[in-house]
Amino acid sequence: MAGGSGRTPAKVAVLMGGPSAEREVSLSSGRECANALRAAGFQVVEVDAGPDLAARLSDIRPDVVFNALHGRWGEDGCVQGLLEWLRVPYTHSGVLASALAMDKQRTKEVYRAHGLPVVHSVLAPREAVSAGHVLPPPYVVKPFNEGSSVGVYIVPPGSNAPRLAADMPQTVMVETYAPGRELTVSVLGDRALCVTEILTDGWYDYDAKYKPGGSRHVVPADLPADITAACLDMAVRAHAALGCRGLSRTDFRWDAPRGLAGLILLETNTQPGMTPTSLAPEQAAHCGISFPELCRWLVEDASCDR
Repeated sequence: MAGGSGRTPAKVAVLMGGPSAEREVSLSSGRECANALRAAGFQVVEVDAGPDLAARLSDIRPDVVFNALHGRWGEDGCVQGLLEWLRVPYTHSGVLASALAMDKQRTKEVYRAHGLPVVHSVLAPREAVSAGHVLPPPYVVKPFNEGSSVGVYIVPPGSNAPRLAADMPQTVMVETYAPGRELTVSVLGDRALCVTEILTDGWYDYDAKYKPGGSRHVVPADLPADITAACLDMAVRAHAALGCRGLSRTDFRWDAPRGLAGLILLETNTQPGMTPTSLAPEQAAHCGISFPELCRWLVEDASCDR
């Protein structure tokens, strides 16, 4: 595959780890990507991102940074701003798209402005959510700026208000529960790859996402043609609306009895997981793109200023 810029840099710094709640997932993603980039012929330096990141990158002097960080600081615009300051081309989305996509409430506002379907949601103080129902059950409570299903509570009909853990943020997002099948679409550049259905025994939580056997992926999903087409189209529109670049993945719920009206967008991930159980590499492979080819494409597409 050819990347956006056609560069073939000799040295790639792979950022991984970091201080977020998704550190372990990022370490796994980073190691997989580093190995793939070595297989693709690049000189690779693995960097566990910490407070000395700017100094370390100045010493390494990479041609490109491969961003394999997940969660806050790594995919919310912070490290992207640092890399812009250092003028080092980097993979995935830029500052604004990263910040928008990490803020789930603002993501919904962008979706609505572009005619993309979402469920109702509000931001509320943690204490208020624990004290009583902010929305009629069923609803979901989650941090509005985390990923990997960290800190997600599902409140079913007839239950009491959730007792939120003390490490939940002071402000959380409460959204109407969207029933149905769990679907996801990766977008590479301006191309939607395919639709995957995610099957689990329960909620698609952190363990289901990252532990072997935690979930089963149907690639491509067995769906009516109009639902498949709508998912592919909406994922590309979400990618463009948020200003994403490189690779993104948009998650959907589909309530089959309602047909097309039952399809809603949940969120867009600008730093999709790149672990052995991750969805984006699986979809790329289905489209004939090997993991080293995918990583090479992302490096060749790396840039600043957008």
